[in-house]
Amino acid sequence: MFYVYYVLAVIFIIFWCSLWILHLVAIFQAKVKFHRKIDPFHGIPYDGVSILKPLKGLDANLYHNLETFFTMQYPIFELLFCFEDGADSALPLVNNLIEKYPDVDAKVFVGGSLVGVNPKINNMQPGYVAAKYNFVMISDSSLRMKEETLTDMVQLMDEDVGIVHQLPFVCDKEGFAATLEKIYFGTAHARVYLFADFMQVNCHTGMSTLIRKRLLDDVGGLQAFGCYLAEDFFMGKSIMDRGYRTKVSSLPALQNPGGSSVKVFRERLKRWTKLRCAMAPHTIILEPLSECLILGAFTAWAVYVAFMWDPIVFYLVHVLFWFLLDYILLSIIQNGSLPFSKLYFVIGWLYREINGPLIFLSAFWDPTIRWRSRVYRLQMGGIAEEISPKLKL
Repeated sequence: MFYVYYVLAVIFIIFWCSLWILHLVAIFQAKVKFHRKIDPFHGIPYDGVSILKPLKGLDANLYHNLETFFTMQYPIFELLFCFEDGADSALPLVNNLIEKYPDVDAKVFVGGSLVGVNPKINNMQPGYVAAKYNFVMISDSSLRMKEETLTDMVQLMDEDVGIVHQLPFVCDKEGFAATLEKIYFGTAHARVYLFADFMQVNCHTGMSTLIRKRLLDDVGGLQAFGCYLAEDFFMGKSIMDRGYRTKVSSLPALQNPGGSSVKVFRERLKRWTKLRCAMAPHTIILEPLSECLILGAFTAWAVYVAFMWDPIVFYLVHVLFWFLLDYILLSIIQNGSLPFSKLYFVIGWLYREINGPLIFLSAFWDPTIRWRSRVYRLQMGGIAEEISPKLKL
């Protein structure tokens, strides 16, 4: 029995070492890739970009977020605003912006097209069909856009690149929920995202992504991915399977929703966890074991079995160094002073690390996905089926 324990201990130690390599690669990637100086094109023809903006409802920051797309420093683009419902409260706001910036090529599409179960795909389909440029950008409604971001993304689109996407991040905001969001997107999420990009493993998210339109058209366009809720993952898989690479923009995607709450943030993470488990079942085991506190506990036991090291001291040192590397990574991505104190970071980081495994268990316990007013059931492989929401009596 001792030999069985010893083999398990060695496996955990090897896995633990691999996670530290992941940490270091992510920090290296962030340092090399992010916040580079972006020069305008010099004598090189610009490629046109069709920007799809699926919209539903208002929030306090929507006007200012959308306005940043009208003021981008890029010469050839069109804005395609897509609404599922003609009575949407955001429609007058978009019309006001179109009137304010008459020189910007902007159009509105209402009603969508039913091409699958994914409401985002259904909403964007008319805009996609009308897109006139070789590059299509899909951009969520909650994003703010820096003036030079689109230039950066187009410049990274080499001949062998099919997708350029932005690392999800958040704007500086006040409140504990906003702190949690910044810590999560700048540490746990960014770490895996950047390592996957380094290894050219599909990590593509559709929050803000630039795609060669012909690569989508070759497989049937957007509607080919309407059967999936994680359409972004399967777009990336389709394009990478044909030999194209993906690149991460040097500027993170700045999420700037009108409000933040811990409950909404937790539900969002649960939804993403359910999608990952359906698309890649091995994450059911690997994801919880990759959490700092769980991995540290198992590895503390492993080094005690293998080397008779003090497990408590090992565990505390493990957590300390994990914390420090997370802080370094977040600071690089932030590219400036953080909007909260180091003490607040400690509190937020511990809260996130403790809740990470709990969110995973909660997601695993209830596999149905609630997205806005709809409820879905996922099959292994990521195909979604819409079901009726349960009625509360």
